[in-house]
Amino acid sequence: MESPKTGELAHIGKSVVIKGELSGSEDLYLDGRVQGTIELRGHNITIGPNGQVQANITAKGVFVHGKLEGDVQATDRVELRNSAVMMGDIVTQRVAIEDGAYLKGKVDINNDAKKFEVKPEAQWQAPAAAQSVTTAAAGSGSTSSSGQTVKAEQKK
Repeated sequence: MESPKTGELAHIGKSVVIKGELSGSEDLYLDGRVQGTIELRGHNITIGPNGQVQANITAKGVFVHGKLEGDVQATDRVELRNSAVMMGDIVTQRVAIEDGAYLKGKVDINNDAKKFEVKPEAQWQAPAAAQSVTTAAAGSGSTSSSGQTVKAEQKK
């Protein structure tokens, strides 16, 4: 889990069951069960390995080790660790999915539009219709090789 910068961390143990709306202004470690909605704008939530969440989540960062059924909107990042099982859609700037994690849903990467603004003169140009490829061909019965140029053309 990413350590909180403020030093404030709420912990919900594995025997706790919450039904309804959960909101707060500090980072949250959740190892229990939650059904409803979770809103931690500007703060992180970690769903521990025993955590079972059926909720839509809005937070700065979402780190999943347990089970999550619901959509996630994270302003910074979403990480699905190797023990994670997630069924729902993700909207975030950065996502990390470890080997072994399960995700059924779609991922939408929303980058800051100002950082990635494309100017008309900097747009990508399509490659030319023909390109040259250089290959090495070995001579028969000889220890030397000669460079040969092959021209490849794209058909339109």
